[in-house]
Amino acid sequence: GAEDAPFHLQLIIDTPTSPVTSGLPLFFVITVTAIKQGYEDWLRHKADNAMNQCPVHFIQHSKLVRKQSRKLRVGDIVMVKEDETFPCDLIFLSSNRADGTCHVTTASLDGESSHKTHYAVQDTKGFRTEEEIGGLQATIECEQPQPDLYKFVGRINIYSDLSDPVVRPLGSENLLLRGATLKNTEKIFVAIYTGMETKMALNYQSKSQKRSAVEKSMNVFLIVYLCILVSKALVNTVLKYVWQSEPFRDEPWYNQKTQSERQRNLFLRAFTDFLAFMVLFNYIIPVSMYVTVEMQKFLGSYFITWDEDMFDAETGEGPLVNTSDLNEELGQVEYVFTDKTGTLTENNMEFKECCIEGHVYVPHVICNGQVLPDSSGIDMIDSFSSVSGREREELFFRALCLCHTVQVKDDDDVDGPRKSPDSGKSCVYISSSPDEVALVEGVQRLGFTFLRLKDNYMELLNRESDVERFELLEILSFDSVRRRMSVIVKSATGDIYLFCKGADSSIFPRVIEGKVEQIRARVERNAVEGLRTLCVAYKKLNPEEYEGVGKLLQAAKVALQDREKKLAEAYEQIERDLVLLGATAVEDRLQEKAADTIEALQKAGIKVWVLTGDKMETAAATCYACRLFRRSTQLLELTTKRLEEQSLHDVLFELSKTVLRHSGSLTRDPFSGLSTDGQDYGLIIDGAALSLVLKPREEGSSGNYRELFLEICRNCSAVLCCRMAPLQKAQIVKLIKFSKEHPITLAIGDGANDVSMILEAHVGIGVIGKEGRQAARNSDYAIPKFKHLKKMLLVHGHFYYIRIAELVQYFFYKNVCFIFPQFLYQFFCGFSQQTLYDTAYLTLYNITFTSLPILLYSLMEQHVSADALKRDPVLYRDIAKNALLRWRVFIYWTFLGVFDALVFFFGAYFMFENTTVTSNGQVSTSVVLLIYLKAASVARVSPLAGAQRLSHTREALLFQCAGYSRVTQYLLVSSYVLFPLQREGLRFSKSGQLRLLAGFLGCVLFVSCFFSFCCLLPFPPSDNDHQHTHGKTAVALSSVFLECFTNEIFLKNIFRCDFFCVLCR
Repeated sequence: GAEDAPFHLQLIIDTPTSPVTSGLPLFFVITVTAIKQGYEDWLRHKADNAMNQCPVHFIQHSKLVRKQSRKLRVGDIVMVKEDETFPCDLIFLSSNRADGTCHVTTASLDGESSHKTHYAVQDTKGFRTEEEIGGLQATIECEQPQPDLYKFVGRINIYSDLSDPVVRPLGSENLLLRGATLKNTEKIFVAIYTGMETKMALNYQSKSQKRSAVEKSMNVFLIVYLCILVSKALVNTVLKYVWQSEPFRDEPWYNQKTQSERQRNLFLRAFTDFLAFMVLFNYIIPVSMYVTVEMQKFLGSYFITWDEDMFDAETGEGPLVNTSDLNEELGQVEYVFTDKTGTLTENNMEFKECCIEGHVYVPHVICNGQVLPDSSGIDMIDSFSSVSGREREELFFRALCLCHTVQVKDDDDVDGPRKSPDSGKSCVYISSSPDEVALVEGVQRLGFTFLRLKDNYMELLNRESDVERFELLEILSFDSVRRRMSVIVKSATGDIYLFCKGADSSIFPRVIEGKVEQIRARVERNAVEGLRTLCVAYKKLNPEEYEGVGKLLQAAKVALQDREKKLAEAYEQIERDLVLLGATAVEDRLQEKAADTIEALQKAGIKVWVLTGDKMETAAATCYACRLFRRSTQLLELTTKRLEEQSLHDVLFELSKTVLRHSGSLTRDPFSGLSTDGQDYGLIIDGAALSLVLKPREEGSSGNYRELFLEICRNCSAVLCCRMAPLQKAQIVKLIKFSKEHPITLAIGDGANDVSMILEAHVGIGVIGKEGRQAARNSDYAIPKFKHLKKMLLVHGHFYYIRIAELVQYFFYKNVCFIFPQFLYQFFCGFSQQTLYDTAYLTLYNITFTSLPILLYSLMEQHVSADALKRDPVLYRDIAKNALLRWRVFIYWTFLGVFDALVFFFGAYFMFENTTVTSNGQVSTSVVLLIYLKAASVARVSPLAGAQRLSHTREALLFQCAGYSRVTQYLLVSSYVLFPLQREGLRFSKSGQLRLLAGFLGCVLFVSCFFSFCCLLPFPPSDNDHQHTHGKTAVALSSVFLECFTNEIFLKNIFRCDFFCVLCR
């Protein structure tokens, strides 16, 4: 790369500097990286060896054999015991539980500590002994290994001598993943994926690399400096040959050329000189900057994980940093896209009511213990007087008890069904969906209790304390596209029912009977109050219909190609012609301080969008509750309902006209979308309307709906996107991300349906919620609650950006300040490619003298207190849009380095030219100039880090850093005593060298020059100049006194020379 090019040139051509000057810093960078990666590789080998040597129980020839896990092969039959970890991905064949189930925890995979239920293959779940397993003849067909933990497609063919093979489908419910832990008794399985083909191993692969805005700016600045380097080399090459156009300059009497040198090709000589100048000036490229930046990011990320304010005592969780590459991006966020359920709300569902054919029911005992009085005006249980009404009511309750995937957590030693209501109420329900648990618990308080699923039979307890048993025939699983789920069950009387529950938008179009309008009105009323609603429907199947349904589902389940698509088509055919029973309402409370967090983000100039799958009314109520929408906000709707009345073209232009009227006389805040007249707008769009907006238009049609939609969104203070599928969430983020302004986006969510938008956004944040940790695993950062986003952005993001931006600018500045005198020196040495600095100084300037102060500064700097940043979110706007790395600031720092270098060089040149500075009258040489420039440059750039933005609690640390730079410099000078110094053809003895250095460093002229230049040079501007002017002067003066103090110690202890005696001379 660009870093090792100078080193290669120094090895190829005759260059003015030693290869050590480029080779040692390069060696340092490579060594640090190699040590880090080597250590990580050693840890991987150590863990791999430990895993390979773990004992595993195989079944071979109907006998149990113990082997090492490295001998595991696809097709081997393995037995795993309770609390053991699965050694590879396994197909669940059998268990010694009668229902053929097992419970596992996947904390090491996705962080979820709850028990998940998996099911054995129907034809093998009764196998108990090694002999039975040994006699099994079967083949398994499955998809190629892929990293998705929650998807699996396969089928098993079980052979027997008497008939054709039995084909059974295999899905994720039959797959047990490597790394998960078994929580039951002994089980028997067969290996399906091993080694690096397991889903756990495939998930080791990192996600696509995200690059921050600071890193992009840094690379652009680096290209600019590369152009400057080439320009300087080219200018010096041209000037050299112009200078040497006179013969007496080309061949002076003391440097005559040989005959071969005179005959050498002019172009080749010029090209060689150009490369030599490239090597001479290559130190303007800050090679060590990348190492320092990486160290700053890595070490700085611990400030988030150590932040006690972001620790949640209720869950015992703290923030997580999955990548440190985007720390500074937290300070540049312009759009926040947030999920609603589990992110803005607690995802702690409470059953509030249900509506059956227009009659409203509430539980007698609400979750908080309050009893609803009968005089409340709401219908209670037993409100139906007719027999048909009572039957419909009980059918609704049975649907809620049966249409779910809830598991009952109870003791395994309980034999037989529990018949008492009290025992039923003692059930503890577990499920991946809090909604389902809330519904089952709610209907339990209404008199129907789900007891358990045993031997494929679902048992429930009715009001009369009788146990009803239903055979579970099929489960049509829930998915975010269909937004519903169904079960097919068979009652004890032989009746077959399909019960379906889901969102109103997915149920109502499939209903042919029922009091739709009454139930719809209640659903809309509950949605306006912010309640989550679901509709329940059913249909009765005769045996012939069920047989057709079974064949349709079986054909789709055993398909290896496009299984999901075929299942969706099958579900669509089955879930139709339904009878509407009623609807439910569940409350999901707003998270603590969610409203305060959104309000703070909006004050900081960040636009907040809510992307949710909920219906519009429910989501809008939540937006009002969290103050995303205010009473003064004018809501604009772009929904399917409105598009039924008007065309998309007309609606978009009408909305555009609304938000852009008076645009000629009104100005808008580019951050909040508020106009100067105080009117703000909020946009509501649903998934169907968004699909039309994003749909490619026909060729030849005028206009662009995407751009028009974006223009409307830019002028809205908040946007609500409801009825969103996971893919649509990612599409929205991508649409804003690649708009013409290219704003920095952040996506935050807690569920698997938020992963796509988290991966799409510049910064992805996962909330460690109740729907698992898929979002947290796939995010860049994870936080326990939404309220912690406020400090994450406004405090940590602000600090990270300030620190890294000034670190980058400082590196460019100090290299310009260091190498520009080298450029000026060529005008005084006839462009002979002589180096102003010696090899040691060139090598150690970036590695030792100037790196530690800025590194510690970039870790500790707090120009404003954290409390002030939280109290005044408007401060976040000061650093918006990469404010500290714009071209104006970059050019200022560059010219500041040039100015300082001019002062150093010409100040030394004019003050020491032909001047006697030593007691014996010896005239100053380039050695004197070198020593002065060394001291001045290090003394200048070291305190600059502390003086730029002085923090009251950190002056001592930064002052010590400046002292460290000075001490290392004098250690280098002291090392000259141990080695002969040869420069410009002159050789100094040790005694002569000591006298030269001691006399120079102790002279009044040096101290006065040093004092004048360091105090008078300007400092870069900062946001708090008016507060810290005296602080900056103090740092500069402290630096000078530190210089004088170290000079005195240096002279006394090394040269045995009294400082004051030298001054008197």
